[in-house]
Amino acid sequence: MFETGLLRDKRILVTGGGSGLGAAMGRRFLALGAELVICGRKLDRLEATASEMREETGGKVTTIACDIRDGAAVDSMMEQIWREAPLDILVNNAAATFIAQSEHLSFRAADAILAPTLHGAMYCTLAVGRRWIEDQHGGVVLSILSTSTITGRAFTVPSAMAKSALLAMTRSLAVEWGPKGIRTVAIAPGPFPTAGASGQLRPEGRDEGWTARNPLGRTGEHGELADLASFLVSDRAAYINGEMVVIDGGAHLRSSGAEDLLRWTETQWADQRAARSKA
Repeated sequence: MFETGLLRDKRILVTGGGSGLGAAMGRRFLALGAELVICGRKLDRLEATASEMREETGGKVTTIACDIRDGAAVDSMMEQIWREAPLDILVNNAAATFIAQSEHLSFRAADAILAPTLHGAMYCTLAVGRRWIEDQHGGVVLSILSTSTITGRAFTVPSAMAKSALLAMTRSLAVEWGPKGIRTVAIAPGPFPTAGASGQLRPEGRDEGWTARNPLGRTGEHGELADLASFLVSDRAAYINGEMVVIDGGAHLRSSGAEDLLRWTETQWADQRAARSKA
C-alpha cells in the first residue's frame, strides 16, 4: 500500500508499545523504515516484543521502562531518548479502562484510568513539544482515542472523559503548535480486539452480538489501524492537523457500544466487581 521508506529517518516513540495495537503500529512503522522506541511499565514484555520486531523487520528498536503516570519519569525518559537523537513522532497509545457502574467507582479506580490515559499522554506530549520547540524541530503527535469522544459511553465514563480531553488537546495544540511545525492528529478506533482490552471490556457473560451489529459485520484488523497511523504520521499527511479519523466500520453510527450493559442485572455487576478485585 505504501512506498518503501515512507517513514525512513523518522524516530518514533510508541507508549504502551509492548503489546496490542501499540506493537502492531510499531511493527508497521519499522517495516516502513522508521526507528522505533517503545515504552511501558514492564521491561521484560518490552524486550520480548522488541526482539520479535528486530527479527521480523531488521529494524532498530529501543526499549525504555517508564511509568508515564509520573511526570518526572516521563521527563527522564525524554532526556534519555534525546541523548541519542530527537524524536520525530510521538504516538500516545498507552491507556487503561474497564467496565463499571459509575456510582461504584472509587476515586482510586477512576484515577487508575485517568492517570495513564489522560495525564500520561499529556505529560508525554508536553515533554516532546517543549523539546521540539526549543530545538526548532518539527514533529507529529498522534493520539489513539475512542469513538466515545463522539457518542459518550456508559459504564466506561473515566475513559470517555480522558479520551475526550485528549481530543481537545489535539485540536487546541494544532492551532498553538502548528505555526512551530508541529502537527497533532488522532485516531478513534472501534472494536479492534486485543488480549488486554477484551479482558476488561468484554468479560464472560457480556452480549457477544456486537460484531453482528457492526455495519461491516466484523471487527477491525490490527494492520488496518497500523496503516492508518502510518499515513497520518508520514509527510504524505502533512496538511492534516487537529483532526481525528474514525476507523470502526461505521459502528458508532448505530451504537455507542455499551447498550447491552443496560440490561445487566445487579448480580452480574457484583460478579464483575469481584472478578476485577481478584485480578
